[in-house]
Amino acid sequence: MHDTGLLERLKNGSDEDILHVGELIGKGATGVQGDDTKMLKSAVLDWIVPQGEAIQPPLHRNSKIDRGFNHDLTGFLLCPVGLDWNDTQTQENLQSGELWVCRDQWPIFVYAHHTYDSKDPWNGLLRSRLLAYKHVFTSLSSVEKEPKATRSGNARLHGMNSVTAASIAYIATQVRFALSSSSVFSRTDTTTDSETFYHSLLDVLEDPDESKEVDELLMWWNCQVFPMSSAAKQCVSANSALSKIRQKCLSLKQLQVWT
Repeated sequence: MHDTGLLERLKNGSDEDILHVGELIGKGATGVQGDDTKMLKSAVLDWIVPQGEAIQPPLHRNSKIDRGFNHDLTGFLLCPVGLDWNDTQTQENLQSGELWVCRDQWPIFVYAHHTYDSKDPWNGLLRSRLLAYKHVFTSLSSVEKEPKATRSGNARLHGMNSVTAASIAYIATQVRFALSSSSVFSRTDTTTDSETFYHSLLDVLEDPDESKEVDELLMWWNCQVFPMSSAAKQCVSANSALSKIRQKCLSLKQLQVWT
């Protein structure tokens, strides 16, 4: 179906036409989500240990039964921030289900270097290398430091040239599911509760009160994924002269506030 025909049916079509178009779009979205789920199921195992190291004990690529809180590594990555996975009782309670993980208890893997700062919860939030944005939206191998030319990614195919809040939440949800022991990605799955997890992230990313932090996060991701796009033009190198000038200016402003 061509774009002009689609727009025409949406503007002038009957209720049945609009419902039919909606069903087609829904099926297409479900198909893409299914492809991403299948791809990440295997790929995520290559990212959770340093290159060249093996997962111990080994995890199966075609089965997820030994993932989630059933394995020390995936259990650590999925452990909610604020809890200590190294505590034996915490592990046992998470494995048995006695300790229920609520939607607002985000896993440690969403933080850079798997480190959570309770005094500054935004520090490193959604900047983890496990959030393989490039892997899904650009090319299959571009999660690596040296991208290889493989195929046109989803982003290029759909004219996507900047990172969105929804796409970050989507990637985090997909990686969370890939690390879990659940076998079927479903809206009705009460074990992983992927839908409410997704919306818990999106609620924060779309909160006007968090706009400053969200803008910084989106700029950071645009620098990683779409460095040539207009959305990344404002990026400033960490050690540049401009960056030092801005840091000094910010420090002076903060000093004036407190004096």
